[in-house]
Amino acid sequence: MAALTETFAHAVELLVSGDEQLWTIIGVSFRVSFLALLTACVPAVFLGFILAYWRFPGRWFLLSMTHTLMAVPTVVVGLLLFMLLSRSGPLGDWRMLFTQDAMIIGQILLCLPLLVSMTHTAFQSADKRAWETARMLGAHPLRCLWVLMHEVRYALIASLVAAFARIIAEVGCAMMVGGNILNYTRNITTAIALETLKGEYAQGVALGLVLFILAMILNLGMALLRGRGQLSHR
Repeated sequence: MAALTETFAHAVELLVSGDEQLWTIIGVSFRVSFLALLTACVPAVFLGFILAYWRFPGRWFLLSMTHTLMAVPTVVVGLLLFMLLSRSGPLGDWRMLFTQDAMIIGQILLCLPLLVSMTHTAFQSADKRAWETARMLGAHPLRCLWVLMHEVRYALIASLVAAFARIIAEVGCAMMVGGNILNYTRNITTAIALETLKGEYAQGVALGLVLFILAMILNLGMALLRGRGQLSHR
């Protein structure tokens, strides 16, 4: 019990003291995940809208594939991306393996199906009169889409929060395509795995606290969004 308390105290000290190595790892995690989310959110919104409002052959198949891809383990996505980006792979000339760019691509692949599925659900639940009214008034289609997005803004924000929570906490894909390189591709989850194997628990606990605090903030944020969304529909 004393050893556990000492480890926890050391972990808090690392966070509070601004340990450079620790905060570099945290910075890599947030940079990669934010860039992946920002890159994925625009195509996800368009795909979610198209799947909700357009009827075309193969629509059910795309929806089924989207839901299936949400359940694919992160390590499988990492394996496929590793095979594509390795020197013997078809994209080996890009020299992206074991870089932050490769980690960003992997996280885009992980969060895109979730974003598409949740935005599709959000648009389906929207009042279609908002879209129809904007179209009847002669608004540009992009303007109409913006009006519709405003109607379901809380659900869209919730989808971004859920997607961010998924990718910042994943370890399999980041480990395989990032290589866990210190001060470059080592992020929170890969660092926790490494430090635990080394028996250096303090840094792992400190990084675990960061994820715990982040999860608590995200869950509180989603609860507030759900509450506001329910109020806006009354």
